[in-house]
Formats: sequence, structure tokens, C-alpha cells
Amino acid sequence: MERIRFGIIGLGNQGSYYALSLFDKGAITNGIITALCDINPAKIEAMQSRITNKSITYFTDYKQMLDSGLCDAVLVEVPHYSHPEMVIACLNRGINVICEKPAGVYADQVREMNAVADKKSAKFAMMFNQRTNCVYRKMREIMLSGQLGELQRVTWIITDWYRTQKYYDTGSWRATWTGEGGGVLINQCPHQLDLVSWVVGCQPKYVRGFCEYGKWHNIEVEDEVTAFFEYENGATGMFITTTGETPGTNRFEISGTKGKLVCENNKLIWIKNSEDSRKFSSESEGGFSRPKIEVIEVETDGINDQHKGIINNFANALLGLEEFFVDGKEGINGVELMNAIELSGWRGGNRVELPVNGKEYYNELMKRCATSTYKKADDNIVTDTQGTFGSK
Repeated sequence: MERIRFGIIGLGNQGSYYALSLFDKGAITNGIITALCDINPAKIEAMQSRITNKSITYFTDYKQMLDSGLCDAVLVEVPHYSHPEMVIACLNRGINVICEKPAGVYADQVREMNAVADKKSAKFAMMFNQRTNCVYRKMREIMLSGQLGELQRVTWIITDWYRTQKYYDTGSWRATWTGEGGGVLINQCPHQLDLVSWVVGCQPKYVRGFCEYGKWHNIEVEDEVTAFFEYENGATGMFITTTGETPGTNRFEISGTKGKLVCENNKLIWIKNSEDSRKFSSESEGGFSRPKIEVIEVETDGINDQHKGIINNFANALLGLEEFFVDGKEGINGVELMNAIELSGWRGGNRVELPVNGKEYYNELMKRCATSTYKKADDNIVTDTQGTFGSK
């Protein structure tokens, strides 16, 4: 069977993981690496010494790689600001592309990318590997089926992102406004900001954000965030995250009038009400009465293929073997949410409406970039991230 020829732009932590731990070990059934690109020759040299596939062609200019005719599909694994530019370059050449999270730093550049994707035949996906997680897929299934009733509250405490100062010091671009465009929201939490809308089935309408900048680390961007969500139907939500707390928590709750879903420790608990809580309230004769409940540990299919699952799906879908799982244009949702939280934080926690005002956010971001500085760091370092993903 024909195999999809992949190229990777960027041989940092994530790009190296894909090349060495997935493609080189045969985890991508219908895909093969034919080209790799990085602007840093030292990273190319390091890859050449470690990878067993010696037929790969290497580039230091990504456009030369795209124009080489060696790639049917490309993985974009570079700092965040460059994601839309490189995705657009792929789409304009008819090359299929998977973009690493987040889709971009600010909403307007992602809207531009999506507008190009709408006009092109090449396929575009986001690396939303957490959507493959059986627990989150099951939560979405239950939510969209209406079995939880009317949405009342969404709460995600995701504080187990603990990072040391050494982590931030391993890249001159990392944790800077000019290099990364933000901190815990844009680096660690894009998956959760995607899932909180994908699982629930809708975006919040309004957001308030309270962000702390360099609270726990010597960095200029946010490393602690508390956000408050308001939904169209009046439901509310909380999103709490940090890279400065250990031991942390990863607990995702969705409450509705017919019960509650609780995702924690890779388990999904469904607490079912015997009756809709609103109906029960209006009909009950007892002031302290409440519906009977049933507590269920939800069974799933157990499949959690993560990055391997996204890439295999992409290759198989290009070959007509299955449907595409992730539409890349959905990447805008998490960026909108991220921008709204950040913008609200800059406004002292004032309410921000979605979709976010792209020009306003960009102008505020550029003010911070004007005083931002790259750090002194060893950009040759590549950290092994295998085994760090889990349910995050």
C-alpha cells in the first residue's frame, strides 16, 4: 500500500519525539518520514546521529523543503507565532498539514489561516491529541446526547503542570511575549482550552481572567491563571491553572440538571439524578428534598492513542481509509478563549465577550512585546517529552 510521505518542520522537543519515537519506530502505519527541517544545524546533526532512517533529506529552510516535492504532508513543530505562516505556506502549495497546538498566538492570524484553508483542497488538522482520549470522548458523547440535561456549571482545575526554572531556561524563546506569546495558557493549556469547548459542545459567551505574571518563576508571562466563564444559557464556569504548584490537581467537572460528570485520575464518574433538578424543585413537597442519585464509573473503549492516533488518522484519511478526526479550523476556539482570558487579565479582570476583538488583543500584545526580551539559553537542548502527556 502507498504510504504518505511526511516532513517535519522543527526538531525541538516535539518534532524530535515524532521523528524518533513514532515514525522511526514504525508507529505510523501508513506514513514515512522523507524530510526534516530545522534552522539550527546542531539539531539536524543530532537527529542524523540518532535516527535509523538514513534516507531522509534535511533542510534548514522550510520553504525549500516544501518546494522539494518530497512531502505529501507536513507537521509544523515550531514556536507558536510561526504556526499560521507555515500552515498557509503548506496549504498554498497543496501540501496537507498538521499544526502543533496552539493554532496561533492571536485570533486574527488564526482567522487568516482558516480563511486560506477554506479555499484550498489540501487537508488541515490540529494536533489535538487529547481528543483521542477515551475519557474525554465519552464525556463529549454524554454531553451531546443531552443525558446531562441543561448545562449549569463547568469547572476545570488543572494545576499539575509544575515546571522548574530549568524548564523555562532551555529555550531563549520560551516564556517570553515575543518568542512564545504567553505562558501557561498558550504552552501547557491549549488542549484543555480546546477540550473545555469540544467536550461541552459550546464556547463561553463572556470571560473574566485573572493572571499572575512571573509569580513562581523568573519569566515575563503568566504562570498562574484563574478564569471565570459565562455561557449563553446562564451557566457559569471556572478554569484554574498554574505551573508553580505541586502536588497539583487535574479535575474536570460538568454539571447539568440531570447530573454531573467528574473526570479525575483517568476515570470518569457519572452521578445521575433520578429526575431533572429543575423539575424536581418545582414539584417537590419537601424543602430539603433532592433527587435520588446513581453513581456510575463509566466504561470507555479504553483507546487513548494521543499523537500517534492523530497522525495515523491523518495518513489513513488521506488514503481514503477513514474519516478525518480533527478539522484544523477548530483551532480558533482555544485561541479565542486564551486571548479573552489574557485580555481580561490585562484589563484587571473586566468582562470580555467572545469572539474576542482581534485588533484590541493584538495591540495589547504588541505593547508587551515591545519590552520583551529573549533569554540567554542553550537552544541546542532537546528534552525527551515521552510519557509526559497522560490525560493532559
